[in-house]
Amino acid sequence: MVTHDRNWQSRAARYMAQMPLFDPAEGLTVKEPLGEGFGWWAGGCSAMYDAASSRFYLYYRLRKPRELGRGVDCRVAASDDGCHFEDIWKATKEEIDTQSMEKACVFKAADDLWRLYMSFVDQDGRWCIQMTEAAAPDKFDVSNRVPILNADDCDAEGVKDPVIYNIGGLLHMIVSYAPNPKAAEADMGEKMHGTGDVFNTGIVKSHSGLATSGNGIDWIWQGDILTPPDSGWDQYCTRLNSVLYNPPVYIGFYDGSASVEENYEEKAGICVSHDLRHWDRVTIDGPFVLSPHATRTIRYIEVVPTESHLHFFYEWTRPDGSHELRTNAVEW
Repeated sequence: MVTHDRNWQSRAARYMAQMPLFDPAEGLTVKEPLGEGFGWWAGGCSAMYDAASSRFYLYYRLRKPRELGRGVDCRVAASDDGCHFEDIWKATKEEIDTQSMEKACVFKAADDLWRLYMSFVDQDGRWCIQMTEAAAPDKFDVSNRVPILNADDCDAEGVKDPVIYNIGGLLHMIVSYAPNPKAAEADMGEKMHGTGDVFNTGIVKSHSGLATSGNGIDWIWQGDILTPPDSGWDQYCTRLNSVLYNPPVYIGFYDGSASVEENYEEKAGICVSHDLRHWDRVTIDGPFVLSPHATRTIRYIEVVPTESHLHFFYEWTRPDGSHELRTNAVEW
Protein backbone atom coordinates (compact mmCIF):
# COMPACT_ATOMS: atom_id res chain seq x y z
CA MET A 1 0.00 0.00 0.00
CA VAL A 2 1.26 3.47 -0.89
CA THR A 3 -0.38 6.47 0.74
CA HIS A 4 -0.17 10.10 -0.31
CA ASP A 5 -0.27 11.96 3.02
CA ARG A 6 2.38 14.65 2.48
CA ASN A 7 2.17 15.65 6.15
CA TRP A 8 3.02 12.09 7.09
CA GLN A 9 5.92 12.07 4.66
CA SER A 10 7.19 15.30 6.20
CA ARG A 11 7.03 13.79 9.67
CA ALA A 12 8.77 10.67 8.39
CA ALA A 13 11.60 12.78 7.02
CA ARG A 14 12.05 14.34 10.46
CA TYR A 15 12.21 10.89 12.05
CA MET A 16 14.82 9.92 9.48
CA ALA A 17 16.92 12.97 10.34
CA GLN A 18 17.22 11.65 13.90
CA MET A 19 18.75 8.36 12.75
CA PRO A 20 22.44 8.09 11.81
CA LEU A 21 23.03 6.76 8.31
CA PHE A 22 26.28 5.60 6.79
CA ASP A 23 28.78 6.61 4.16
CA PRO A 24 29.07 3.55 1.90
CA ALA A 25 32.45 4.68 0.56
CA GLU A 26 33.88 4.34 4.07
CA GLY A 27 32.79 0.72 4.34
CA LEU A 28 35.08 -2.26 4.81
CA THR A 29 35.13 -5.12 2.31
CA VAL A 30 33.72 -8.25 3.95
CA LYS A 31 33.60 -10.66 0.98
CA GLU A 32 34.86 -10.30 -2.60
CA PRO A 33 33.35 -11.80 -5.77
CA LEU A 34 34.92 -14.81 -7.45
CA GLY A 35 35.78 -12.84 -10.60
CA GLU A 36 35.81 -9.45 -12.29
CA GLY A 37 33.09 -7.81 -14.36
CA PHE A 38 29.31 -7.90 -14.66
CA GLY A 39 27.63 -10.93 -13.11
CA TRP A 40 30.37 -11.67 -10.56
CA TRP A 41 28.75 -10.86 -7.23
CA ALA A 42 29.25 -11.46 -3.53
CA GLY A 43 26.13 -10.33 -1.70
CA GLY A 44 22.44 -11.11 -1.31
CA CYS A 45 23.21 -10.82 2.38
CA SER A 46 21.35 -11.08 5.66
CA ALA A 47 22.90 -10.68 9.09
CA MET A 48 22.08 -10.93 12.80
CA TYR A 49 23.71 -10.36 16.16
CA ASP A 50 23.42 -13.16 18.73
CA ALA A 51 23.60 -11.57 22.19
CA ALA A 52 24.07 -14.95 23.88
CA SER A 53 27.37 -15.58 22.12
CA SER A 54 28.24 -11.93 21.34
CA ARG A 55 28.79 -12.95 17.72
CA PHE A 56 27.56 -11.73 14.36
CA TYR A 57 26.29 -14.20 11.78
CA LEU A 58 26.17 -13.35 8.10
CA TYR A 59 24.59 -15.16 5.16
CA TYR A 60 25.75 -14.36 1.63
CA ARG A 61 25.80 -15.98 -1.76
CA LEU A 62 28.38 -16.02 -4.55
CA ARG A 63 27.25 -15.60 -8.13
CA LYS A 64 28.88 -16.01 -11.52
CA PRO A 65 27.61 -14.64 -14.86
CA ARG A 66 24.53 -16.48 -16.13
CA GLU A 67 26.48 -18.43 -18.75
CA LEU A 68 28.82 -19.72 -16.02
CA GLY A 69 26.18 -20.85 -13.56
CA ARG A 70 24.48 -17.87 -11.80
CA GLY A 71 24.28 -18.40 -8.01
CA VAL A 72 26.82 -21.15 -7.44
CA ASP A 73 26.99 -21.39 -3.65
CA CYS A 74 25.77 -19.81 -0.44
CA ARG A 75 27.57 -19.45 2.87
CA VAL A 76 27.21 -18.51 6.52
CA ALA A 77 30.06 -16.63 8.17
CA ALA A 78 30.70 -15.62 11.79
CA SER A 79 32.46 -12.66 13.39
CA ASP A 80 33.31 -11.33 16.84
CA ASP A 81 33.54 -7.69 15.75
CA GLY A 82 31.05 -7.39 12.88
CA CYS A 83 33.86 -6.60 10.41
CA HIS A 84 36.01 -9.69 9.93
CA PHE A 85 34.04 -12.78 9.02
CA GLU A 86 35.10 -16.42 8.75
CA ASP A 87 33.00 -18.89 6.74
CA ILE A 88 31.51 -21.63 8.93
CA TRP A 89 29.02 -23.26 6.50
CA LYS A 90 28.54 -23.66 2.77
CA ALA A 91 26.10 -25.25 0.33
CA THR A 92 26.38 -25.49 -3.46
CA LYS A 93 23.65 -25.17 -6.08
CA GLU A 94 24.09 -28.89 -6.79
CA GLU A 95 23.35 -29.76 -3.16
CA ILE A 96 20.22 -27.62 -3.24
CA ASP A 97 19.35 -28.90 -6.75
CA THR A 98 18.58 -25.46 -8.14
CA GLN A 99 19.46 -23.19 -11.04
CA SER A 100 20.35 -20.40 -8.62
CA MET A 101 19.86 -19.12 -5.09
CA GLU A 102 19.55 -15.64 -3.64
CA LYS A 103 19.03 -14.09 -0.22
CA ALA A 104 18.40 -16.24 2.87
CA CYS A 105 17.67 -15.33 6.48
CA VAL A 106 19.66 -16.69 9.42
CA PHE A 107 17.29 -16.83 12.38
CA LYS A 108 17.58 -18.05 15.98
CA ALA A 109 14.28 -19.42 17.23
CA ALA A 110 12.94 -19.13 20.79
CA ASP A 111 13.94 -22.73 21.55
CA ASP A 112 17.57 -21.91 20.57
CA LEU A 113 17.28 -23.86 17.34
CA TRP A 114 18.90 -22.11 14.39
CA ARG A 115 17.00 -21.79 11.13
CA LEU A 116 18.06 -20.83 7.64
CA TYR A 117 15.21 -19.61 5.43
CA MET A 118 16.52 -19.99 1.89
CA SER A 119 15.25 -18.66 -1.44
CA PHE A 120 16.10 -20.43 -4.68
CA VAL A 121 14.66 -21.49 -8.05
CA ASP A 122 12.49 -24.58 -7.58
CA GLN A 123 12.02 -27.41 -10.07
CA ASP A 124 9.12 -25.61 -11.77
CA GLY A 125 11.37 -22.64 -12.56
CA ARG A 126 9.75 -20.40 -9.94
CA TRP A 127 11.42 -18.83 -6.91
CA CYS A 128 10.42 -20.35 -3.57
CA ILE A 129 11.37 -20.21 0.13
CA GLN A 130 12.33 -23.30 2.12
CA MET A 131 13.81 -23.76 5.59
CA THR A 132 16.33 -26.01 7.31
CA GLU A 133 17.11 -25.98 11.03
CA ALA A 134 20.01 -27.16 13.18
CA ALA A 135 21.44 -26.96 16.68
CA ALA A 136 24.12 -24.48 15.51
CA PRO A 137 24.60 -22.17 12.49
CA ASP A 138 27.44 -24.33 11.17
CA LYS A 139 25.29 -27.50 11.16
CA PHE A 140 22.64 -26.73 8.54
CA ASP A 141 21.78 -29.64 6.23
CA VAL A 142 20.00 -28.54 3.06
CA SER A 143 18.79 -32.10 2.42
CA ASN A 144 16.45 -31.68 5.42
CA ARG A 145 14.80 -28.47 4.25
CA VAL A 146 11.01 -28.06 4.28
CA PRO A 147 8.77 -25.82 2.14
CA ILE A 148 7.76 -22.54 3.81
CA LEU A 149 6.30 -20.30 1.12
CA ASN A 150 5.88 -20.82 -2.61
CA ALA A 151 4.45 -18.77 -5.45
CA ASP A 152 0.97 -20.27 -5.26
CA ASP A 153 0.71 -19.37 -1.56
CA CYS A 154 1.02 -15.70 -2.59
CA ASP A 155 -0.99 -15.83 -5.84
CA ALA A 156 2.29 -14.99 -7.48
CA GLU A 157 4.84 -16.18 -10.03
CA GLY A 158 7.76 -16.22 -7.58
CA VAL A 159 8.66 -15.41 -3.98
CA LYS A 160 12.14 -14.93 -2.53
CA ASP A 161 14.54 -12.91 -0.34
CA PRO A 162 13.02 -13.51 3.13
CA VAL A 163 13.83 -11.41 6.19
CA ILE A 164 12.23 -12.34 9.52
CA TYR A 165 11.52 -10.35 12.69
CA ASN A 166 9.98 -11.42 16.00
CA ILE A 167 7.53 -8.67 16.96
CA GLY A 168 5.85 -9.41 20.30
CA GLY A 169 6.09 -13.15 19.78
CA LEU A 170 4.60 -13.09 16.27
CA LEU A 171 7.07 -13.74 13.46
CA HIS A 172 6.89 -11.38 10.48
CA MET A 173 8.50 -12.51 7.22
CA ILE A 174 8.99 -9.81 4.59
CA VAL A 175 9.57 -11.15 1.08
CA SER A 176 10.05 -10.06 -2.50
CA TYR A 177 7.33 -11.46 -4.73
CA ALA A 178 5.99 -11.16 -8.28
CA PRO A 179 2.17 -10.93 -8.42
CA ASN A 180 0.46 -12.79 -11.24
CA PRO A 181 0.23 -10.59 -14.34
CA LYS A 182 -3.20 -9.81 -15.74
CA ALA A 183 -2.29 -11.00 -19.24
CA ALA A 184 -3.27 -14.57 -20.06
CA GLU A 185 -1.29 -15.52 -23.13
CA ALA A 186 -1.04 -19.24 -23.84
CA ASP A 187 2.74 -19.27 -23.68
CA MET A 188 3.02 -16.90 -20.70
CA GLY A 189 4.40 -19.61 -18.41
CA GLU A 190 7.37 -20.30 -20.65
CA LYS A 191 8.05 -16.58 -21.09
CA MET A 192 8.07 -16.04 -17.34
CA HIS A 193 9.91 -19.14 -16.16
CA GLY A 194 11.92 -20.45 -19.10
CA THR A 195 15.06 -18.73 -17.80
CA GLY A 196 14.40 -19.49 -14.12
CA ASP A 197 14.04 -15.82 -13.15
CA VAL A 198 10.64 -14.22 -13.63
CA PHE A 199 11.93 -10.98 -12.09
CA ASN A 200 14.29 -10.53 -15.04
CA THR A 201 11.64 -10.82 -17.77
CA GLY A 202 9.89 -7.45 -17.57
CA ILE A 203 6.52 -9.24 -17.49
CA VAL A 204 6.03 -8.77 -13.75
CA LYS A 205 7.17 -6.20 -11.21
CA SER A 206 8.99 -6.86 -7.94
CA HIS A 207 6.76 -6.10 -4.95
CA SER A 208 7.24 -6.62 -1.21
CA GLY A 209 4.80 -8.76 0.76
CA LEU A 210 4.29 -10.03 4.30
CA ALA A 211 3.59 -13.40 5.91
CA THR A 212 3.16 -14.08 9.64
CA SER A 213 3.64 -17.16 11.82
CA GLY A 214 3.52 -18.24 15.43
CA ASN A 215 6.03 -21.06 15.05
CA GLY A 216 8.19 -20.15 12.05
CA ILE A 217 6.99 -23.16 10.07
CA ASP A 218 3.34 -22.48 9.24
CA TRP A 219 2.92 -19.09 7.60
CA ILE A 220 -0.15 -17.02 6.75
CA TRP A 221 0.09 -14.74 3.73
CA GLN A 222 -0.95 -11.18 4.65
CA GLY A 223 -0.51 -9.59 1.24
CA ASP A 224 1.27 -6.72 -0.44
CA ILE A 225 2.98 -4.08 1.73
CA LEU A 226 5.16 -2.08 -0.69
CA THR A 227 4.11 -1.67 -4.32
CA PRO A 228 6.21 -0.07 -7.07
CA PRO A 229 4.77 3.35 -7.92
CA ASP A 230 3.40 4.21 -11.36
CA SER A 231 6.44 6.33 -12.18
CA GLY A 232 9.85 7.23 -10.84
CA TRP A 233 13.26 5.71 -10.18
CA ASP A 234 11.69 2.70 -8.36
CA GLN A 235 8.68 1.99 -10.59
CA TYR A 236 9.80 -1.57 -11.45
CA CYS A 237 11.09 -2.84 -8.11
CA THR A 238 10.47 -2.05 -4.43
CA ARG A 239 12.18 -4.94 -2.62
CA LEU A 240 12.20 -4.39 1.15
CA ASN A 241 15.40 -5.85 2.60
CA SER A 242 15.61 -4.92 6.28
CA VAL A 243 13.77 -3.03 8.99
CA LEU A 244 14.90 -0.98 11.98
CA TYR A 245 12.56 0.15 14.77
CA ASN A 246 13.29 3.77 15.59
CA PRO A 247 10.30 4.83 17.75
CA PRO A 248 7.70 5.78 16.81
CA VAL A 249 8.27 4.30 13.32
CA TYR A 250 9.79 1.33 11.54
CA ILE A 251 12.40 2.36 8.99
CA GLY A 252 12.77 0.09 5.98
CA PHE A 253 15.64 -0.18 3.51
CA TYR A 254 14.51 -1.29 0.07
CA ASP A 255 15.93 -1.86 -3.41
CA GLY A 256 14.43 0.10 -6.28
CA SER A 257 14.78 0.06 -10.04
CA ALA A 258 13.10 1.93 -12.88
CA SER A 259 12.91 -0.94 -15.38
CA VAL A 260 13.90 -4.54 -16.03
CA GLU A 261 17.14 -3.21 -17.56
CA GLU A 262 18.21 -2.30 -14.02
CA ASN A 263 17.39 -5.73 -12.62
CA TYR A 264 20.48 -6.94 -10.72
CA GLU A 265 21.65 -3.31 -10.50
CA GLU A 266 19.08 -1.83 -8.10
CA LYS A 267 19.60 1.26 -5.95
CA ALA A 268 18.86 1.84 -2.25
CA GLY A 269 15.70 3.54 -0.99
CA ILE A 270 14.11 4.23 2.40
CA CYS A 271 10.50 3.76 3.52
CA VAL A 272 8.67 4.07 6.85
CA SER A 273 5.76 2.37 8.60
CA HIS A 274 3.84 2.39 11.87
CA ASP A 275 2.70 -1.25 11.69
CA LEU A 276 4.93 -3.19 9.22
CA ARG A 277 1.92 -3.54 6.91
CA HIS A 278 1.55 -0.07 5.40
CA TRP A 279 4.71 1.57 4.10
CA ASP A 280 5.44 5.00 2.66
CA ARG A 281 8.44 5.74 0.49
CA VAL A 282 10.61 8.58 1.80
CA THR A 283 13.10 8.62 -1.07
CA ILE A 284 10.62 9.82 -3.67
CA ASP A 285 13.08 11.67 -5.90
CA GLY A 286 15.90 9.12 -6.01
CA PRO A 287 18.14 6.71 -4.06
CA PHE A 288 19.63 7.85 -0.76
CA VAL A 289 23.10 6.32 -1.28
CA LEU A 290 25.02 5.28 -4.39
CA SER A 291 28.29 3.60 -5.25
CA PRO A 292 30.64 5.93 -7.16
CA HIS A 293 31.52 3.12 -9.58
CA ALA A 294 30.10 1.63 -12.80
CA THR A 295 26.30 1.16 -12.41
CA ARG A 296 26.47 2.92 -8.99
CA THR A 297 24.57 0.07 -7.40
CA ILE A 298 24.05 -0.37 -3.67
CA ARG A 299 21.52 -3.05 -2.80
CA TYR A 300 20.51 -5.67 -0.21
CA ILE A 301 21.13 -3.27 2.69
CA GLU A 302 20.89 -5.12 6.01
CA VAL A 303 21.00 -3.16 9.27
CA VAL A 304 21.88 -4.90 12.54
CA PRO A 305 21.53 -2.88 15.76
CA THR A 306 23.68 -3.49 18.84
CA GLU A 307 23.72 -1.47 22.04
CA SER A 308 26.15 1.11 20.67
CA HIS A 309 26.15 0.82 16.88
CA LEU A 310 24.13 0.25 13.75
CA HIS A 311 25.98 -2.26 11.58
CA PHE A 312 25.11 -1.84 7.89
CA PHE A 313 25.88 -4.61 5.40
CA TYR A 314 25.38 -4.01 1.68
CA GLU A 315 26.26 -5.16 -1.81
CA TRP A 316 28.02 -2.48 -3.87
CA THR A 317 29.37 -2.09 -7.39
CA ARG A 318 33.15 -2.06 -7.86
CA PRO A 319 34.96 -0.18 -10.67
CA ASP A 320 35.01 -3.30 -12.87
CA GLY A 321 31.24 -3.79 -12.57
CA SER A 322 31.35 -6.71 -10.14
CA HIS A 323 29.70 -6.53 -6.71
CA GLU A 324 31.37 -6.96 -3.33
CA LEU A 325 29.88 -7.27 0.14
CA ARG A 326 30.71 -4.39 2.51
CA THR A 327 29.98 -3.30 6.07
CA ASN A 328 29.92 0.03 7.85
CA ALA A 329 29.16 0.64 11.54
CA VAL A 330 27.90 3.96 12.89
CA GLU A 331 27.24 4.96 16.48
CA TRP A 332 23.70 5.59 17.63
